[in-house]
Amino acid sequence: MTVYVNSGAPQEAAPSVEPSVPRPLRFAALGDSLTAGVGDRVDGGWRGWAVLLAEALTPAGGDGDPAGRRPSGPAAPATAFRNFATSCALTRDVRAVQTPAALAFAPDIASVVVGVNDTLRRSFDIASIARALDEVCAALTARGTVLLTACLPDPGVMLGLPAPLARPLARRQRAVNTLVHTLSARYGAVHLHAADPAWVADRSLWSADRLHPGERGHRMIAAQFHAMLTARGLTLGPPPPREPERPPPSRTEALLWLATAGAGWMVRRSTDLLPELLWLAGAEVRHLVRGTAARLDLRADLALTSALTALPPAAPLARMGE
Repeated sequence: MTVYVNSGAPQEAAPSVEPSVPRPLRFAALGDSLTAGVGDRVDGGWRGWAVLLAEALTPAGGDGDPAGRRPSGPAAPATAFRNFATSCALTRDVRAVQTPAALAFAPDIASVVVGVNDTLRRSFDIASIARALDEVCAALTARGTVLLTACLPDPGVMLGLPAPLARPLARRQRAVNTLVHTLSARYGAVHLHAADPAWVADRSLWSADRLHPGERGHRMIAAQFHAMLTARGLTLGPPPPREPERPPPSRTEALLWLATAGAGWMVRRSTDLLPELLWLAGAEVRHLVRGTAARLDLRADLALTSALTALPPAAPLARMGE
């Protein structure tokens, strides 16, 4: 991964040559609005966990090679970071648009955190999501990139939807999270369990929209990824601070968001997700009345099993720097 410039074979009585500075560690972030930083507003824009982590990847001294190969010498340069994530991105967008751009950047570390938007679309298909996400992970790890992944909370719970509306979304998110767990193990990813109940229940971690982390939540994600990378034996800079620099949004700000951006989000989703969600809720109620709700879970489990079985065999993983 680290490139050293050799000035040539040493000649007798030649003056000493200062060690060359290695190229910076490269970190690429792929995904949707979570990775784009929504919820962590700084100076009129979004910052987010990926930016915070990138800042913490720059070694404090001169020996910050993540593979442990960097000798003492000149201080390592700041981490080269590119954020390819975009709001509303689906898994297929990450595969078709973000991954080729990230591969051209040649990252040493890449995060792939996506899937919630897929659960909020009428076109949800776990088989298509599995194929797309597997291709993304395979393409990145084939060049030795260290992969970061995360399972995410159920949006129905986060939004506090009524049970008939929440259960179909929970079923979808559970399938996506199981897929991410499976692919993370397959590709040796650094995997964050961001769907844990304690994380979901702590409202201080979430922004006014209830779907994206606030500054505290983004800081926690960055700190946890940093800790797991360090546990892998990667030599990094100091961990990002967990305490926010700004106060959380007030109740007035939360209500203002719901009346403006939140209402706009609902209008956009009403032509896509809402008809599908109402149909799913109707099916949920019918099965509950008949006592056959377990069939819906079984159907989802079978679809997920079929999707995983259809994936091609994983290629051997390359190590960072190969």
